[in-house]
Amino acid sequence: MFGRVIILQTSNLLYLFFNLGCGLAQTKGQLIAFRFLAGLGGSAPLALGGGVLSDLFTAEERGKAISIYSLAPLIGPAVGPIAGGFIAENTTWRWVFYATTIADALIQITGLFFLQETFAPVLLGRKKNKLIKETGNESLHTEWDVPDRTIAKTLQISLTRPFKLLGTQVIVQVLALYMAYLYGMMYLVLSTFPGLWEKTYGESVGIGGLNYISLGVGFFLGTQICAPCQDRIYRALKARNNGVGKPEFRVPLMLPGALLVPVGLFWYGWSAQAKTHWIVPNIGAALFAAGTIIGFQCIQTYIVDSYTKFAASAVGAATVLRSLAGFGFPLFAPYMYAALDYGWGNSLLGFIAIGLGWPAPILLWLYGEKLRKQSTFAAG
Repeated sequence: MFGRVIILQTSNLLYLFFNLGCGLAQTKGQLIAFRFLAGLGGSAPLALGGGVLSDLFTAEERGKAISIYSLAPLIGPAVGPIAGGFIAENTTWRWVFYATTIADALIQITGLFFLQETFAPVLLGRKKNKLIKETGNESLHTEWDVPDRTIAKTLQISLTRPFKLLGTQVIVQVLALYMAYLYGMMYLVLSTFPGLWEKTYGESVGIGGLNYISLGVGFFLGTQICAPCQDRIYRALKARNNGVGKPEFRVPLMLPGALLVPVGLFWYGWSAQAKTHWIVPNIGAALFAAGTIIGFQCIQTYIVDSYTKFAASAVGAATVLRSLAGFGFPLFAPYMYAALDYGWGNSLLGFIAIGLGWPAPILLWLYGEKLRKQSTFAAG
């Protein structure tokens, strides 16, 4: 109805103001409220990003584009604590929010000049209005025009569709659950870093924050593997299938990602518990990060390929669960690690990752096309 650009710009502006409010907060209640509102503003790129990429890239090009796009939400939590640790150590915690607000202001200004609309109904609507103005032919319309649909009805459909997809589409449910688990585990592992490096290894806040580089390295290497390989595998399988592409051609690369995640968790957990040299837990964290980003990017691409017309809604539906997992998992982390320590605590996470991550690609390869054909939302 409004297009993607105005939502992205408005949401980013809300994030900017409320994030600044966090830095200016005087009470814990104010900080929590501003953090919540800033989170609402910052959610738009996560919800709409898949739709924008679906608008811009063909299936053969989409894997690399989504891989690059998916890197930012994961590498941010890995790189952010490094800068945040040094900022908080040398100034005050308020400057963590001021610094991110300044960075966001630069992004907002850049977006005002370079961000353009990609949503087909809006672009066709603009073209229609231009032709009506030039020709005077009021009967011109697009396939997206619904004369009796009100703004309220359009808003209702747009706001409920992600939840309808999450409630009725098995593909979205399975992939959203696995993506949520990957996302939750990432934040859970992140929550263990301060205690491990500062208390167990005796490092300062700033130096301890440098260990987050291992996650950044893992995310980067995983992206370097996933970005070119996704499209290469897709094109090869499409050629074997008489030139017909399928979303299931994204599935093979999910398998190495699903293998690296538990391996990294076992490695990180038991080496941390044994208090080995600091590089050993970092290698495990990097392997976990690489597996997470590979799985994350393959899932995103599969969802976009499967729900091209409703890609933003489908990705938004998956984002709901993953955001809840990112919020909820760190809450039980202290109790889990207090009871199980790093070794068995991470092993428990690894065994669950095997139970979710290994069957999912096989089930999608065998039954994905059948499920899509039964859906009124999916493509093909």
